[in-house]
Amino acid sequence: MASQLQNSKICFIGGGNMAAAIIGGLAAKGLDKQNICVSEPWDVNREKMAALGVRTTTSNVEAGQDADVLILAVKPQVAKGVCQELGASWAERKTLPLVVSIAAGITLVSLIEWFKLSDGRTPHVVRVMPNTPALVGEGASGLYAGSDVTAAEKELVTSLLSSFSKATEWVDKEELLDVVTGLSGSGPAYFFAMVEHLVSSATALGLSEEQATRLAKQTCFGAGKMMVESSEDPAQLRRNVTSPNGTTHAALQSFEASGFKDIVDKAVKAATSRGEELGKILGQS
Repeated sequence: MASQLQNSKICFIGGGNMAAAIIGGLAAKGLDKQNICVSEPWDVNREKMAALGVRTTTSNVEAGQDADVLILAVKPQVAKGVCQELGASWAERKTLPLVVSIAAGITLVSLIEWFKLSDGRTPHVVRVMPNTPALVGEGASGLYAGSDVTAAEKELVTSLLSSFSKATEWVDKEELLDVVTGLSGSGPAYFFAMVEHLVSSATALGLSEEQATRLAKQTCFGAGKMMVESSEDPAQLRRNVTSPNGTTHAALQSFEASGFKDIVDKAVKAATSRGEELGKILGQS
């Protein structure tokens, strides 16, 4: 872990599952838990955070008062009020914290406007779109930085994300975060749905649900591991397992006849478009 992050005071506004995943990753990398503070209004979540060994509070202002890095991990619907509250509390600070937002859909323009201090100063902001496999240390994240974010700050955020994300991709246009949302943000649900239907099909053909579930889960896991560890691209891996006129070939022909490529394309585009819509709606709230 970069020494810059190791010595930073990190504040989480929001103590949900993603915050827990990040904290778990940071702790595993050796970050001092007493350098981490979580503001969380709900008793149950706050107690879970306290059980991780970090400092907790119900006050956003208290949590963020001396933070070097502030991670905005609240529901998008409450983000505006939280940002404005924090910005107002930083009037006496000479140096503002680096803000890392994982609040889905909230654009950089909105975040900067909401955080703006009375004297016109604004914090540097990085937007991150993580995904739920971060909960098991196997996340994939897309990132976009404001033009004022420095190379050192980018390095710090990359180091922070490496604690729970195996793929960390910076994009050079903010709208591409909506594509990341459609691909890896929503992507885990696509694979869950695929396994769900595999189990259903195999059960209908005679396997017990327990057997079908175990085989389908391991097949999904094993295929994913092969893709990550192989130097070959997914298309070549598919060809490697497809014998001419064999069983896999028959299944893939059925996929093709059903328009599988178009189905996936439409799904990713639908999620991307919805991300764009939410960004516009939430930015006006």
